[in-house]
Amino acid sequence: MFEAQRLYHVSEEDGIAVFEPRLPPSADSGVRGEVVWAIDEEHLPNYLLPRDCPRVTFGVSEHTTGEDRDAHFGGSIGHRIVAIESAWVPRIRMCRLFIYEMPRDDFQLADHSAGYCVARKPVVPIAVTEVVDCLAEIEKCGAELRICEALWPLYDAVVGSTLDYSIVRMRNARPRSRG
Repeated sequence: MFEAQRLYHVSEEDGIAVFEPRLPPSADSGVRGEVVWAIDEEHLPNYLLPRDCPRVTFGVSEHTTGEDRDAHFGGSIGHRIVAIESAWVPRIRMCRLFIYEMPRDDFQLADHSAGYCVARKPVVPIAVTEVVDCLAEIEKCGAELRICEALWPLYDAVVGSTLDYSIVRMRNARPRSRG
């Protein structure tokens, strides 16, 4: 059993009565076999976007240097940063999401830095909340939203830093510029 904050699963699909285990969408998740995914409360802002939206998300941990904190959080009031590409803003504004609260029983931590947990059997959610303004919900959760023309420069900086990060769907990001 995983002792944690509240756990959630975010979906664009309403009315899910039971979450059935599925194979991970990406081999780089580090998770093998079929699982039900959940995200902890601290990392929830990372997932308040359409599923296919590329994003670079990060926060400070006990391992983060002062230099990295100043470089990436200077002037920020958020505890997490969620960065997206400007081209995705219209699609995000039209997106409706459903946040399913999940029971903590049977979930195990899969990645502390990304905040996700997995269960290996079907899970019945305990509550659901609809989100109609994803951008406002991210900020309501205490995260700072950053809108960039392209994510690759930030990706490179964050991956090369001491920050805790989670990077999602970069295959859908604008191609790297040649230059």
